[in-house]
Amino acid sequence: MSKGLQDGRPDMEKERETLQAWKERMGQELDRVVAFWMEHSHDQEHGGFFTCLGRDGSVYDDLKYVWLQGRQVWMYCRLYRKFERFHRPELLDSAKAGGEFLLRYARVAPPGKKCAFVLTRDGRPVKVQRTIFSECFYAMAMNELWRVTGEARYQSEAVEMMDQIVHWVRKDPSGLGRPWLSGTPASESMAVPMMLLNLVEQLGEEDEELASNYAELGDWCAQRILQHVQRDGQAVLENVSEDGKELSGCLGRHQNPGHALEAGWFLLRHAIRKGDPELRAHVVDKFLLLPFRSGWDPDHGGLFYFQDVDGLCPTQLEWAMKLWWPHSEAMIALLMGYSDSGDPALLHLFYQVAEYTFRQFRDPEYGEWFGYLNREGTVALTIKGGPFKGCFHVPRCLAMCEEMLGSLLSPDAPVPAHGAGSPPADPVRGSAE
Repeated sequence: MSKGLQDGRPDMEKERETLQAWKERMGQELDRVVAFWMEHSHDQEHGGFFTCLGRDGSVYDDLKYVWLQGRQVWMYCRLYRKFERFHRPELLDSAKAGGEFLLRYARVAPPGKKCAFVLTRDGRPVKVQRTIFSECFYAMAMNELWRVTGEARYQSEAVEMMDQIVHWVRKDPSGLGRPWLSGTPASESMAVPMMLLNLVEQLGEEDEELASNYAELGDWCAQRILQHVQRDGQAVLENVSEDGKELSGCLGRHQNPGHALEAGWFLLRHAIRKGDPELRAHVVDKFLLLPFRSGWDPDHGGLFYFQDVDGLCPTQLEWAMKLWWPHSEAMIALLMGYSDSGDPALLHLFYQVAEYTFRQFRDPEYGEWFGYLNREGTVALTIKGGPFKGCFHVPRCLAMCEEMLGSLLSPDAPVPAHGAGSPPADPVRGSAE
């Protein structure tokens, strides 16, 4: 019997082997996912990307969604910049072609900054949303293009768009086109400060001047997100009043566990950067453990899409479905939480989510992941992309998890014991829920 087992502790070497197996699986899956989008999504005639892809990658609609165009440009650039095996000219060329498509067509009425939500294949505007999200992903794409090309015009686009977004959010939202209606509650969705905090991180990376310029904005965003912890710290609500109070009705009771977990890793990254141990512990407790425990389906596994904090039936028809992106965000959040804290409970939950996700969402035949499962975990929609699913959540999750697992496996990173007392199931085969 090994000394580790004699002491009542799990075999540390076995734990390291499990982490290594997951790192390899993440990398293999990332390669397959990127290959799917490289093969099927590129519009060689007009530029940009098709995102309405069927199970086998066939294009079923040629409309182009600006936020997904920006996400794919960002993803390609990030992979090109961070991973040696993706430092390939065809990836960079595709990202640049997507960026040029955005520069030419994304903005509805240049020099105005408002972007379309939907474009025709050749770039004519179809629909505008009265939100900031197309613009946010436009800014992210331009900043990453600047990082990989060194072309200042991309960074100018990113910073100018960022300034416009901040103006809309903090000073005057009239440019978004939303009419003021007397009966509309003065509410704040968690998505807005979340997205701004992500942009602060993006533009401030390795740029001391911009990081300093956006420091106050980052703190403001974090504080606004933290206001969504309600019910004496026992629930994260998706919408609160502008002064941080709970709202009445369905709007106020609405919960989105995956969104809370995504906010969790945004906040955790912010707290790590600031060196704030109290905030780090609070985020793990309230934005990782709390939404996971309330959002995990005890009967069928997986995270519910929506919940009602009082346990009432949500009004959204898809509330009990299992979607790809909450599980992607949960994997990032839980592994980041473990990497920062060493808490084995977080590693155990990461394994739990990863095993479910790889087993249920992954398509071994055609590649990429299914996006929409019913509550029982069977495929509800066979499409691989659409107006909301593109080349973003899945590859971002796989890339970030591969990087974090690599860091955990480095010689100077000791691996704490696994909380369950034994390694989890083989990540390739998975285990029954």
